Amino acid sequence: MANTVVVLGAGVGGLTAATRLRELLPERDRVVLVDRSFDGVLGLSLLWVMRGWRDAEEVRVKPRELPGIDMRLGHVESIDLKARAVLTDRGVLTYDALVIALGAQLAPSRIPNLTTAADAGVAGEFYTLSGAAHLRNRFLDVDTGRVAVLVAGVPFKCPAAPFEGALLIADLLRERGVRDAVTIDTFTPDPLPMAVAGPDVGKALVAMMEEHGIGFHPGRTIDRIDLAGRRMLFSDESDEPFDFLVAVPPHRPAAAVVSTGLGPNGWIPVDARTLATAVPAVWAIGDTAAVTLPNGKPLPKAAVFAEAEAEVAAAGVARHFGYDGPEPWFSGAGSCYVEVGGGRAAKGAGMFLDPPAPAVVLHEPSPEFHEEKRQQERDWLARWNA
Repeated sequence: MANTVVVLGAGVGGLTAATRLRELLPERDRVVLVDRSFDGVLGLSLLWVMRGWRDAEEVRVKPRELPGIDMRLGHVESIDLKARAVLTDRGVLTYDALVIALGAQLAPSRIPNLTTAADAGVAGEFYTLSGAAHLRNRFLDVDTGRVAVLVAGVPFKCPAAPFEGALLIADLLRERGVRDAVTIDTFTPDPLPMAVAGPDVGKALVAMMEEHGIGFHPGRTIDRIDLAGRRMLFSDESDEPFDFLVAVPPHRPAAAVVSTGLGPNGWIPVDARTLATAVPAVWAIGDTAAVTLPNGKPLPKAAVFAEAEAEVAAAGVARHFGYDGPEPWFSGAGSCYVEVGGGRAAKGAGMFLDPPAPAVVLHEPSPEFHEEKRQQERDWLARWNA
């Protein structure tokens, strides 16, 4: 009897899972990949768009036709785990196994006046292609004042991104010859940047920002934006002024993910090593999944983890159907790059699932790490694009 595996979402995790499943499963089994557009963007390149090193078309991900995979257009509206069915705006899909890779959505409206500030042209974000391109144009006009880079909610995708963004903004302003006239400060509710990676990494990144004249303000949880006064109002009743605000908007799971009822806050809890959910034959990977580390902190939301988790979930599906396949085991190995400008990048790398806490090292910036990131970008784009 033939089996049907449905993979929801065609980001890095979903694409990797679908293609790996096609390799592991016999031809008679169906692999169905569902996405609302099959027109995405490579997240690791968005800050380069903001910096002006890439244009929009250079970082788009438009998957070619994948042999043996049924690529279905559709917006996933809900998931019925009991019926083993996925409701989309184009009909219902039933499955024998399900891999949920629907990512995370931005929710700027959760912070009062943040959307209004963006509409008024005094705030922006770099988590979308249009947002990153807008910031590029905006920082070509900034000559004086205070730029605030704000983490408006946790969790969020790529824990290094806000601080890398601040460093690249500084680099762009330096290139324009106006850096000394612009103050740049970062604000986060966490005690340190990349807090999950440990205090040594966080302190090293703070020192890196200080070297570039960027302020760091920890423990600041945003309450609302005072648009008229251009001030950030925090939950401890403190406030800070800004002339232009770059915000990491709050993130939320997709409504279809919430519809599963598997997680109290919407993100789906999974086994840290197998990515299996509490429901048989259902896996969750990437930003959708909630992986708890040995120290109780959540695994960061990042494409490098989504790719590795996809391999594990595909192996789990194959074994669930009784086929031979690799042991489903997520090692927790991960790395990310922190661009500092001038063709140099730092690299954080380590084992995030090691007890009692992640063993991560932040290596000093170098041209070699910048080139590694360029190669990673080239490899991913070449792998998926027609």
